[in-house]
Amino acid sequence: MKNKVILLASDQLGKGEKELGEGVLETFFTILKQKEELPAAVFCMNRGVFTLSEQSFVSLQLKELEEKGVDVFACKTCVDYYELGGQLVAGKISGMDRFIDLASEYEVLTLS
Repeated sequence: MKNKVILLASDQLGKGEKELGEGVLETFFTILKQKEELPAAVFCMNRGVFTLSEQSFVSLQLKELEEKGVDVFACKTCVDYYELGGQLVAGKISGMDRFIDLASEYEVLTLS
């Protein structure tokens, strides 16, 4: 995982029931944060920015990944669109140029 950047494009993993998808996504990050090899970064875009807000249990996992040295970013355009500016409890607001830089340096694993 250390040579990867995770592109988180949704607030749930997979298609189907919203509650199930949210739970599966939380489980993914709960297990990921326990691994020795962590990704270089997580970049949240589209509805993925909701995972960085206090209304998502995933934010707890992403905050812990940050504390372990993983860069966590929120797409500024998406944060502005969903009006989440003051509601993020994890991650740093960043532009798409940062994701392009990450994608040119690391393999991208997309979760949607």
